[in-house]
Amino acid sequence: MRPVKKKNSGLTVALRGFLFLTIWLILSDGVISSWWIGAPTVLLATIVSIVLIPPVPLVWHEVLRFMFFFLIRSLVGGADVAWRALHPRMPIAPDLVEYPLRIPPGLPQVFLANTVSLLPGTLSAELDHNVLKVHVLDKEKDFMTELQSVEQRVARMFDVPLNFGNKGN
Repeated sequence: MRPVKKKNSGLTVALRGFLFLTIWLILSDGVISSWWIGAPTVLLATIVSIVLIPPVPLVWHEVLRFMFFFLIRSLVGGADVAWRALHPRMPIAPDLVEYPLRIPPGLPQVFLANTVSLLPGTLSAELDHNVLKVHVLDKEKDFMTELQSVEQRVARMFDVPLNFGNKGN
């Protein structure tokens, strides 16, 4: 595994602080008198988020590419699921499959599992010992290629290598 890069840590902390600041502004309707409690709350939320989820290096252009990929796959997958649900024969063949992960443990694996759950036609059922159990809506579909594609994109986004020795194919 590559050494953790610290260059994005300051940016990550600043972005989290900005996020919590924005949330506070929305919740308080921007009322200036709310800042006597808002400032400490934003600071505390930022500190707690850093303790619970330490900053990780992200490749920002890959984050943008991932967001575009996720949006397109969600729309296409959603249309497929809707078609299956509305089709008179309801062409589904559900199954629970094991997908051996090649991405390192930690936040990248958790992010991958959550992403798979948000894509239509798949649901992460369990993440255990570098194996992701996935419920698929149609076992006849090429879901393994889709899972590999998502895993590769998440690895690029987090700037982590894929462990091809644990490929399982």
